[in-house]
Amino acid sequence: MKRKILVRGPALSQTGYGEQTRFALRALRKMEDIFDIYIINTDWGRSNWIWQDSDERRWLDKMISKTATLPKDNPGLDMSLQVTIPNEWERMSPYDIGYTAGVETTKVSQNWIKKANEMQKIVFVSSFAEEIFNKTVYYEEDSKKYIKNNTPTESVNYGVRDIEPEEIEVDFKYDFNFLSVCQWGPRKNLDNLIKWFVEEFKDEEVGLVLKTNLIKNSILDRRATERRLKSVLEEYPDRKCAIHLVHGYLTDGQLQSLYKNSKIKALISTTHGEGFGLPVFEAANHELPVAVPDWSGYCDFLYDRTGKKPKTFFAKIDFELKDVQPQNVWGDVIIKDSKWAYAKEGSFKKVIRNIYKDHGRFKSQAKKLKKHLDKNFYEEKKLLEFCDSVMPPDWVDLKDFDT
Repeated sequence: MKRKILVRGPALSQTGYGEQTRFALRALRKMEDIFDIYIINTDWGRSNWIWQDSDERRWLDKMISKTATLPKDNPGLDMSLQVTIPNEWERMSPYDIGYTAGVETTKVSQNWIKKANEMQKIVFVSSFAEEIFNKTVYYEEDSKKYIKNNTPTESVNYGVRDIEPEEIEVDFKYDFNFLSVCQWGPRKNLDNLIKWFVEEFKDEEVGLVLKTNLIKNSILDRRATERRLKSVLEEYPDRKCAIHLVHGYLTDGQLQSLYKNSKIKALISTTHGEGFGLPVFEAANHELPVAVPDWSGYCDFLYDRTGKKPKTFFAKIDFELKDVQPQNVWGDVIIKDSKWAYAKEGSFKKVIRNIYKDHGRFKSQAKKLKKHLDKNFYEEKKLLEFCDSVMPPDWVDLKDFDT
C-alpha cells in the first residue's frame, strides 16, 4: 500500500531552499510506487518562482493541485517532510521529518532545539550543519535541565546533476575572469570580495563576474543592485580591472554555460558560512578552481575523506571565527553570541593572485575534485540516499497519532 507523504516547502522558489525542496521531490518521485506524494508550496521571502515549462514543473503543479483535494479535517497522512528553517516545523502527521540547510554559524537557537524535539527525524544538507545542531546545548535555569536535540539526525548532500547547457551572452572585456555567484546579503560578505579584488587587480586586465541580486530578479532589483555596486566602486574611479554584473533569472542550463565559459577561470567567495554551498558545488562540477574560506557546509564535498587521510581539492582562504556583527543578528536564524567565518583580506588577495599566476596548477586540482564528485556524489546515489534517510524505521499506526 502506498503511504501518503506531504512535502511542505518552497517547491517553486528560485532560492536555495527551493532547490532543496525540488531535490527531495526528485528523490521521492523515484519511489512513487511507495510514496503517494502531496505538496504544499510555500513562499520563501520575496523571491521569484521558477517559470519555465518543463516535465518537472508540470509534475510539481500536478502534485500541488492534487493536494487541494485532500480533506482538511482528516487528510490521512502517514508522514510529512517540512523543508524550511526549524522554527517553522510543526506536528502534521504520525511521522514528521524536518529537512533543513540548518545553520551557517557556530550555534543554533534554543527555540530551534525545542522545535527539533517535536520531529521524529531531522535531515540536513551537510554534516557540518548536522554537527553544529547536535553540539548546541543550553542550560535552562527555570527547569534546571539541559536543552539539546534528542531527535535522530542524518545528513545527505546534493548530487551532481547532468544539465544541458543553454546559451547565455556575457560581453567579457578580458580573457581571464573570476566568478562569484550569490545573493547580495550580509552573510555573503560580497562588498569585501569586490573591494579586495579591485585592490589586487586595479591596474591589470582581469575581470570579476558577479551573478547576484538583492531580493528578486526584477528590473527594479537590477537598478538597486547596480546602484549598490556603483557605490562600492566609487572609491576606485581609475581601475583597469573589469566588473561585470549578471542579473536576472538564469535557467539551470544558462548557469551551466556560465560555469563552462572558457573565460571564467575560477569561482571565489568570502562567505561567512554556508549550509551546503550550491554555487561552489556546481562550479566544482564544471572543473572550475574554487577559492573559499576553509569552513562550513561545502567542506563536505571539497574534501575527499574516503581514504585514510583527507585530500583537499580547493584553494583555502584563511579565516577567523568571530562573533556575528550585531546588525546581522536575525531572530532564531542568526543568533546573538554565535560566530561565523571572516575571510582574511591578505589571504584572499594572495589566493586569487596565485590562481591568476599559476592557473594550470589550480585547474589540475579542480579536475581531481571533479573526479571525486563523479565517483561519490553522482545524482542517482544521493537521491537514493535521501529516500533511505526519510524512510521511517517502522510505519506509525495512525491511531497512535494525537494532534
